Amino acid sequence: MTRDFEVALEAARTGAGVVRSYRKNELNLRYKGVNDLVTDADLATEKKIMEVIKEFFPGDEFLAEETADHQNIDSGRVWIIDPIDGTTNFAHGFPVYCVSVGLWIDGRPEAGVVIEVNRNEEFTALRGEGAWLNGNEIQVSDLQEPEKALLGTGFPYRDYSLIDEYIKLLRSLMDTVQGIRRPGAAAYDLCCVAAGRFQGFFEYGLNVWDVAAAALIIQEAGGVVTDWKGGEDWKFGRRVTAGNKATHRFLLEEIARHISAGNR
Repeated sequence: MTRDFEVALEAARTGAGVVRSYRKNELNLRYKGVNDLVTDADLATEKKIMEVIKEFFPGDEFLAEETADHQNIDSGRVWIIDPIDGTTNFAHGFPVYCVSVGLWIDGRPEAGVVIEVNRNEEFTALRGEGAWLNGNEIQVSDLQEPEKALLGTGFPYRDYSLIDEYIKLLRSLMDTVQGIRRPGAAAYDLCCVAAGRFQGFFEYGLNVWDVAAAALIIQEAGGVVTDWKGGEDWKFGRRVTAGNKATHRFLLEEIARHISAGNR
């Protein structure tokens, strides 16, 4: 276990502790944009996570959802943080929300930790070493048949530019796969792919902090993460497709059928 991984895990666990210290009726809410909540718990959690990391790596950079806007992740050491992925769930008392901490070095994810706070599920990965859930190694599902697949997705709440095509895609998938779920926290959805609970995942409108840690966890669990064209523009391109190889290929084919080329 490397020092980077140890610090990522300590920072995420500390952040999860801050989240647990808040209660729904104690939250102060404000809107950053349409349907885009931030709470005092988000801000306090992000601050504490960054404090833990700075103690060990004072020269590192941060790209964090609420306070740090470092956009260059192609060089150097950058910690990418989502203090509460699933803030709307958290604010309403719906029990699916995560703390996500990822370390990228020279444009490549090296360590990732996602903690689903309510169930205390710790999804972790270290490049080249594998992926784990609460210390037990995990792998993506080996299911090959799309009609037996359970998929995860998210519904747009800010960007509705693709909504008509997206509904057509959903309709087609509803007729094909076994089921589709929308927990409301992309980092958790992606970790469910890594753990073999979902066979695949797709969504648009995501930010890099939603996927920075969980994408590595999927990759180290034997899965695939790309943009909607099968390329590498999932980091800032806001369109993500993930899954085991068979389901990922199926999802790319379905997206190509229902989403116009200019919107992929």
